[in-house]
Amino acid sequence: MELNRMIDHTILKSDASREDVMQIIEEAKKFHFYSVCINPVWVALAKEQLKGEPVAVCTVIGFPLGANTAETKAFETANAIENGADEVDMVINVGALKSKQYERVQKDIEAVVEAAKDRALVKVIIETALLNDVEIVKACELAKAAGADFVKTSTGFSTGGAKAEDVRLMRETVGPEMGVKASGGIHSEDEALAMVEAGATRIGTSAGVSIMSGAIGESY
Repeated sequence: MELNRMIDHTILKSDASREDVMQIIEEAKKFHFYSVCINPVWVALAKEQLKGEPVAVCTVIGFPLGANTAETKAFETANAIENGADEVDMVINVGALKSKQYERVQKDIEAVVEAAKDRALVKVIIETALLNDVEIVKACELAKAAGADFVKTSTGFSTGGAKAEDVRLMRETVGPEMGVKASGGIHSEDEALAMVEAGATRIGTSAGVSIMSGAIGESY
C-alpha cells in the first residue's frame, strides 16, 4: 500500500492565500499525493501548476453546508471542470436528509453526477458528525443510487470529522465497488492507517506531509 497515493492534500480555509495554495501544490508534487483538494477559485492555478504531474485536481461543491440548490451545485460542478477539476467533492443537502426527503437528496446528488459525467469523479460528503447510523446508511444508499463514485465522511468544518466506525459502516453499506473517503481530523499516520483498515480508499487531510513523515500535524 502506498499511503501517499491515497491522500487528497487539502487546503480549504477561506483565508488561504495564493502562497498557501502554492505550498500545498508543491508538497503534493514532492510527495506524489493523489490530489490537491482546494476551493474552486484556485482550480485553474492548480491545473496549470500540476501540468505533467501525477497529481489530480480536486475541488469542493456546495461547500461547506450543502444548502444551496441542486441547480447551483450543477453549475458549480460544470464551471470547476471547465477550469480543470478532475474530481469534485459535493456536500449533500443535509437538511433534506434529516427531513426524510430522500428523493430530493438523491436528485441533488444526481445533478452533480450528471454535470460531471465522463469528465470528473464525484465524491459525496455526507457530514457524518450530523447524522446517526440510520442516516449514514441512507445517505450512502442514495449516493450509490445516484451514481456517485465515492462517499466521504466530512467537510472538516462541522462539529466533528472522520471516525473509523463511521467509515466501516459506510464501507459495509456501499460495498466494494464504491470509494470511501475519510476526511476531517486526521492528524497522524496511525489515524490515517486506522481509516484505511476500516475501509477508506482515500484520505482527505491537510497534514499529508506530517503523515508521510510519521509525525503529528494539523488537519482541517
